Amino acid sequence: MSIILYSDDINLLAHWEKALENETYKSVDELYQLEDIENSIIITDYESCKRDCEKFLKVSRERDNRVLVLDRVPELNRAKRVLKFGAFGYGNALMRPHFILSALDALREGMIWLYPELTSQLILELPESEEKNNEIMLQKLTPREKEVALLLKEGLTYNEIAERLDISARTVKAHAQATYHKLDVKDRLGLALLLK
Repeated sequence: MSIILYSDDINLLAHWEKALENETYKSVDELYQLEDIENSIIITDYESCKRDCEKFLKVSRERDNRVLVLDRVPELNRAKRVLKFGAFGYGNALMRPHFILSALDALREGMIWLYPELTSQLILELPESEEKNNEIMLQKLTPREKEVALLLKEGLTYNEIAERLDISARTVKAHAQATYHKLDVKDRLGLALLLK
């Protein structure tokens, strides 16, 4: 899939281009130029497309594009809105390069990507489920995986869990990946939905 960048803000474009230095991409100057793009990943900022956001995302979806909408001040309600309209991802326009690359990987796989802080907020909004069902599911996990799973369910980040359990963030990620595999979910949001 091609990567297409669009923004009215040249500073954001420069930031994204730096993050994508090892990727092949092209920039377009006007929103209407995106109308002919097909089967691509489009990275844009909310401010540049907010006027016609719903229409733009619908047309992009119909043309098999996967749109990552980035925002200078990410908000959970705006994230829900753009995802509902057809975006594949939403995050901070100035996030670190590894987050941008992570988002690209998720979009290439056809998955939805959400900035980690927003994922934590979304998890906290989920209603609680019965403890008995959770215990049955968690029996498949090792004691450490169970600890990590319960902290992920509460919306903690890998770094916060690492601090709390006095282990490395890399170890937390390994336990999380094993947990996702054993419980047949794709990510921490899927885990939270399963356990809430």
